[in-house]
Amino acid sequence: MNANEILDVIEEIFPNAKCELHHESPFQLLVAVVLSAQTTDESVNKVTPALFKAYPTSKEMARASISNIEPYIRRIGLYRNKARSISALSKDLEAKFNGVVPSSYKDLMSLAGVGRKTANVVRSVAFDIPSFAVDTHVDRVSKRLGLAKPYDSVEKVEEKLKRKIDRDRWNQGHHDFIFFGRYLCTARHPQCQKCPFTSFCRKDKLEAYKQKAAQK
Repeated sequence: MNANEILDVIEEIFPNAKCELHHESPFQLLVAVVLSAQTTDESVNKVTPALFKAYPTSKEMARASISNIEPYIRRIGLYRNKARSISALSKDLEAKFNGVVPSSYKDLMSLAGVGRKTANVVRSVAFDIPSFAVDTHVDRVSKRLGLAKPYDSVEKVEEKLKRKIDRDRWNQGHHDFIFFGRYLCTARHPQCQKCPFTSFCRKDKLEAYKQKAAQK
C-alpha cells in the first residue's frame, strides 16, 4: 500500500480531520502553534480565548510585558518560556513585517521561536500553501507505517512524505496523519485492533530501535 492509498483509508476513518487549534487570524494561529509545543491542542484552546481577547494582534502582544502575558498561559507546560517566545515573535513581527504574518519559510523562520514545523503549519493552514508539517504524531505514524526509517530526522521524514504523497494532498495529509496518530495510532496505547494497517505496521521495530538508541 503506497502513501496515497494509506491516506485514502485514513480519510475514510477520519473524514473531517482539520487543524484543531482555535484562531481567528494568521497571527493567532502562529501564537497557538508556538504554545502547542509539548502540550495538547486541547490545553492550548483553553487558554487562548482570554489571551487573544487581551492581545488580539501582534501590536498589543508586543506592547505587553512578559509578566502580564504569563498568567494567561500559566495552565500549559513551559509557560514562562512560551510567554517569552510569543512576546519576542510579536516584537519581531511588528519590527520586520509591520504586524503582517509572512508566508515564506525564510521570513517565518526569521521570527523568534519559529522553526520549520511551525512555519509549515502556518503556511498550510493560514495560507493554503502546500506544506507538510511533521510533529510527533506525523513522525510516529510515518515510521510505524514504513513511510520513513526509525532513525530519520523530522526533516528527512518531511522530505520523504513530500516525495511519496501527491503535492495537492500535503495540507490535508498532515491533518489526516495527526488525527490518526492522536486518536487511533497513539504513542502509548495504540488501538491496534481497529487499525487497518497491522499487516505492514513496524511499531515493534520502531520500539526496538528506540530502546537500543536509549541504551547508547
